[in-house]
Amino acid sequence: MRWTRDRFLHDRIPAPNHFLYIYIHGSDLRRGRREKKQKKKMKMEETIVLYPSPGMGHLVSMVELAKLFTRQGFKVIILIVPPSYHTSTAPFITTVSASNPSITFHHLPKIDLPPDSVPSPHHEALQFELIRLHIPNLTRALHSISSNPSTSVRAFIADFFCSTSIDVAAHLNIPFYFFFTSGAAVLATLLYLTTLHESTTLSFRELGKTPLDIPGLPPLPAIDMPLPTLDRDDPAYEGFLYFSHQLPKAKGVILNSFESLEPRALKSISDGLHVPNAPPVPVHCIGPLIMSEKRGGGGGDDCLKWLDVQPEKSVVFLCFGSLGLFSAGQLREIALGLERSGHRFLWVVRSPPLTAEQSKLVSATPEPDLDALLPPGFVERTKERGLVVKSWAPQAAVLSHGSVGGFVTHCGWNSVLEAICGGVPMVAWPLYAEQRMNRVFLVEEMKLAIPIDGFDRGIVGAMEVERRVRQLMSDDGGLRERVLRAKHEAMAALSKGGSSNSVLINAWKNN
Repeated sequence: MRWTRDRFLHDRIPAPNHFLYIYIHGSDLRRGRREKKQKKKMKMEETIVLYPSPGMGHLVSMVELAKLFTRQGFKVIILIVPPSYHTSTAPFITTVSASNPSITFHHLPKIDLPPDSVPSPHHEALQFELIRLHIPNLTRALHSISSNPSTSVRAFIADFFCSTSIDVAAHLNIPFYFFFTSGAAVLATLLYLTTLHESTTLSFRELGKTPLDIPGLPPLPAIDMPLPTLDRDDPAYEGFLYFSHQLPKAKGVILNSFESLEPRALKSISDGLHVPNAPPVPVHCIGPLIMSEKRGGGGGDDCLKWLDVQPEKSVVFLCFGSLGLFSAGQLREIALGLERSGHRFLWVVRSPPLTAEQSKLVSATPEPDLDALLPPGFVERTKERGLVVKSWAPQAAVLSHGSVGGFVTHCGWNSVLEAICGGVPMVAWPLYAEQRMNRVFLVEEMKLAIPIDGFDRGIVGAMEVERRVRQLMSDDGGLRERVLRAKHEAMAALSKGGSSNSVLINAWKNN
């Protein structure tokens, strides 16, 4: 079936508009008039409501955004969608609440959604469906908040998985913004997705390495589009396409980037080149927004103490995100490459992915057994110049440490921004999500990283790992100078009067 602009809404969301009309325009209409009169008689708290999709990563990003708003005098309410899978955000929420009294959390009722309820192998499809099912719960919560006589809701901000919530905000006359945690280049690509979809009947997977011509970006191989968008008939693709359609309806997009990092992509968006028949969507750059970390105990303290005694810019750091899991064979190749490179290294190793049978027996990935996973004697032979840590390290703190001179990364956007803020050049080794796109932009547009070859052909060999580590740490092509320049521009954007901070103040305090 050919996608139309209303297909996602009509096929998968038959009831929300009817629900909105009954809920908002029934007896609540008279009560709303009374509450408006009451609001005029009292001082109201300027409030921003945030709506992250389920999952710790989305919540952490929204909390960092909330901290920016509270520093400008706003009260922030974060609506929590309980995930359909087992995970706990309660300890994190408790910590945030205790240290940030201007941030409060409102939990929506839990909806059980089995993983096999959506015919897609991609978890993104499950996210889109769960958010869709929560429209009635969201409507009640947002109506209750906006009806409070002491509250003035200035904006409702949702992440891109929550694109079906834009109609809820519209019915309540609340300005709607998207919070986009990737860069401007990815935003431009998704804005242009509707046009790409209508230009061909082939899927991106079928197009393979055919370059996509997207305004403001270097040529992008079709196969490097986000994995959930590669097949046109996948529900995850429909969700991304619906987001592309909804984007121009928002009052704006709050973007975790800064103007000097992606000037060409941002200009193409502001020029309206991605949505020909609609006004350009306003983009508010508030980045670089990275998680505020504190030097804690355990493994985090150990690796930072180890870095304290290493020479300046001498250590290559390898870390691939919380979902970046390698096979045992790939881990051995990385180890051999690091050993042969002769360079100092700090390497975060996680256990390989669980098999289907193992997943049935354990609820979480176990700690890695380094003796079983790495070449015999590797840890002992490299102990004078290398440190292997299990599962986690305080990445932002590591990248800001003076001893770190290079970063082998999965190209997650948060990791990219943390590396830029630390002035650390990168080797781009993408694994999932939009990371293959980020690799193209980092290497060809920003020129802040060098690519690793073979990531899309199975295991990357030890020789390639050795070659790229040596190239990264020798840096004879101006890579480090470009990254340091980007670091200074990032700090300027965040300083008082800089572009990101100015946008934040103008968009909210003067609205």
